Amino acid sequence: MTRRWVLWTRVVGALVVSGIAFGAGRILWPDLAVNQFDLELGGHIYTVAPTRFLVSLSFGLFGLGFGYILAPTLVRPVRAIAEELQRTPAAQVIGATAGLAFGLFLSALLALPLRALPDPFGQYLPFIVALTLAYFGATLGGSDPDTYLGPFRSRIVDRRNSGRCTLLDTSVIIDGRVADVAETGFLTQTLVVPRFVLSELQQIADSSDPLRRNRGRRGLDMLNRLQRSETVRVEISDRDPGGDDVDRKLIRLAEELDCPIMTNDFNLNRVAEIQGRRVLNLNELANAVKTLLLPGETIQLEIIQEGKEFGQGVGYLDDGTMVVVEGGRGHIGRIIPVSVSRVLQTVAGRMVFATPVAVTAVGEERQDRS
Repeated sequence: MTRRWVLWTRVVGALVVSGIAFGAGRILWPDLAVNQFDLELGGHIYTVAPTRFLVSLSFGLFGLGFGYILAPTLVRPVRAIAEELQRTPAAQVIGATAGLAFGLFLSALLALPLRALPDPFGQYLPFIVALTLAYFGATLGGSDPDTYLGPFRSRIVDRRNSGRCTLLDTSVIIDGRVADVAETGFLTQTLVVPRFVLSELQQIADSSDPLRRNRGRRGLDMLNRLQRSETVRVEISDRDPGGDDVDRKLIRLAEELDCPIMTNDFNLNRVAEIQGRRVLNLNELANAVKTLLLPGETIQLEIIQEGKEFGQGVGYLDDGTMVVVEGGRGHIGRIIPVSVSRVLQTVAGRMVFATPVAVTAVGEERQDRS
């Protein structure tokens, strides 16, 4: 609850409870008219009972304080029910409402013959039957709404997630970086993991191939970490558009929920974009936030290994960007100043080419800057 919401709840609750208490004081003691007298105003005579007014005023003041203190507690169950309804899929709400209406309709048809029964059956049975049919109608209608909604299923959009969720693909869960991004607070939308994606993760985790098994278990660990996170909401969705291919299911579900897909799968990325679905690619995000280097800029770099070409050395920036240093082979294991010569953006990521800078040149550059 926000502070503003709690304040408004206290104020409204205090006024409502105070008004009810004031009226209750007048109703409970209608004959409390000690020291009453008649007051003439504008040609009309009014009977005034100060004692009765003071008693009602005391009730009103008591209700004012009572409502101000307990209003948030009294309203909290109602707010919890409203939030639960917002999280419930629209198809389930519509199905439960239709079942409830059908149950009440049947109870209305049965009310006339039931009332003809002798008392006490004719007095209580219609009410009991109405409650029973309404409960079973709402329960059956909300349990499997797709069965009753039929061809209208694809037109029903989940109110909880429409435009406010992001579907997670198997690849992005196994990758694990989504958990780090979520903990930074940049992801404000609900992360939805379909049940068929979770099943695919379990199949990978149960694979006989050690590499696939480790990747599947890593994905399950990352999903568990996301569910425990306090900065992002993760939900498991039981909605299944049908079909055997997981990628096609994801695209159809994204269309039904009107939400983007987060993935690292290149093929899924292209197919989803062709079908007009928005895709969030973590690789593109990683490339976008990498350090921007300009040709001619000088940086300190540790040469770690040899390059593919003769005389090349390879180092890495803090964000993992590979830097190829021409003539850096002789400096392996040392930190040297290098000058950026060019920056290339490839499908695999960003690659930087540089050349070693003489120590004297670096000293002259520092003197010029000073």
